Amino acid sequence: MVSRFRRDGITKIKLMKIGSLGVLIGLICTLEGNAQDYQAVKGSSYAGALTVSDNPASILSTPYPWDITIFSANLKNTTNAVTFNHLSYLHHQDTLAYNWTNGDLKRRYAAVNFNVHLLNFRIDLGRKQAISFGANLRGYAGANTGKFNYNDTLLNMNQFFNINQNTNFNGELVSSTWLELYGTYSKTLWDDDKGRLNAGITLKAQRGISGVYAQLNGGSVTRSIYQDSFTVYTVAQGNAKYGYSQNYDTWNTNRSTGTNLHDFLSHTRGGASFDIGFEYLVKPQYVETWSSPGDYYDYTWKFGASLLDVGENIYVYGSQSRSVSSPNANATDVQLNYKFDNTGTLAQFNDSLSTIVNRISPIRGRFHIYNPARFNFNVDHKLPEHFAVDADLTLNLGGSNKSTRLFTKDLTLFAITPRWETEWLGGYLPIEVTTDGRVWIGGAFKAGPLLVGVHNWADIFSKDKVQNGGFYLALVIHPVKGWKIREKKEYTCPKD
Repeated sequence: MVSRFRRDGITKIKLMKIGSLGVLIGLICTLEGNAQDYQAVKGSSYAGALTVSDNPASILSTPYPWDITIFSANLKNTTNAVTFNHLSYLHHQDTLAYNWTNGDLKRRYAAVNFNVHLLNFRIDLGRKQAISFGANLRGYAGANTGKFNYNDTLLNMNQFFNINQNTNFNGELVSSTWLELYGTYSKTLWDDDKGRLNAGITLKAQRGISGVYAQLNGGSVTRSIYQDSFTVYTVAQGNAKYGYSQNYDTWNTNRSTGTNLHDFLSHTRGGASFDIGFEYLVKPQYVETWSSPGDYYDYTWKFGASLLDVGENIYVYGSQSRSVSSPNANATDVQLNYKFDNTGTLAQFNDSLSTIVNRISPIRGRFHIYNPARFNFNVDHKLPEHFAVDADLTLNLGGSNKSTRLFTKDLTLFAITPRWETEWLGGYLPIEVTTDGRVWIGGAFKAGPLLVGVHNWADIFSKDKVQNGGFYLALVIHPVKGWKIREKKEYTCPKD
């Protein structure tokens, strides 16, 4: 089945109504979310505050007394469930088409990660200490299903169940989006002629602005034949649970966008998390010039290890959150087609669902969604003529989302990035392997304060690959020259 959207007047009006939340939460309710992944500049000495979320110790490895990330944004997405057509970052048509993936897939999934950084500061407190602080908007969302068959000629639930007669239906969706204020402190633990060890810690105060999850377990159907010709499928087993954050209940289309946003954000709960990291620099074996920042911060190898995003966000259940089990005898394919044909709201969906199950009950209280806790390991090697190569490995710590504990996870498993870079110019070629087994070849460039990159070149040149990849951009300012330190008297050459 191929579906299309037209950009006519009616569509524009609908998009304007939806768009009041679009920038804020547009991605979080549809689909695992990798924030902080400005892949090109990982390991770079010139990245400044951009790398604090990968390793808090990294803010001591840059030759500037300060830098400010005015704005940055990152988006990464992957799926095997849908393909968008006639769309790339450079080309698009008035008609946007998409089609669902046909076949008997073992697993269908979709994942979206995004972050927005606003005014992130990094300040050196001498060469041995540094701080960083700022505000971020982050979101992780992911959906997974078990094995089932699908093709685009299906017209109703009878046909769907016919090609999935022996299937156990399972799936889960988890989405968490939050605002955070962070503060980082980094310090040099030891420094000798061979190397330097830096350590850092980040503390974050969070506000969970959108939480959504859904779980389906053990769904199955039975087949019956009436009058030797008519086949009916009845839902035999299965239970489901779904919840969302209470602040969605405050949204009222009869009020102004400003009032809605105020109420939406004010009905949230706090959370907290932390990062901790270490970074060891192997020094080049030449005589260091005290007053030269380039000499002091130079290295041949740099090894980093960090534990990131240990914490959670807390949400209050919305009024339409439900726990459902025990389908009744009326839960046939015919009833499913009839009951859910015109359900435009979640409340209407719940009303229809209550007529075909024996047990359905509201869920009260709070639910917790864990941040994407993970270990990150990074190795960076300097080469002659401003070249370098960086390798990065991420190991997620979160578990399955099939039980009561809910996790978000990072999307990148491994990456290797060759780069050529000076203070004001840079070219980067990151190669990423994602947790779902995809290999992306991306690219980025830096010109002055501007960094622009894509996770997958296919997003630019192909019109049917935009659902797998993403982009990032950042505007970072720092002093024109590195921090010149007054030379110590014992190193000062005598004057004639």
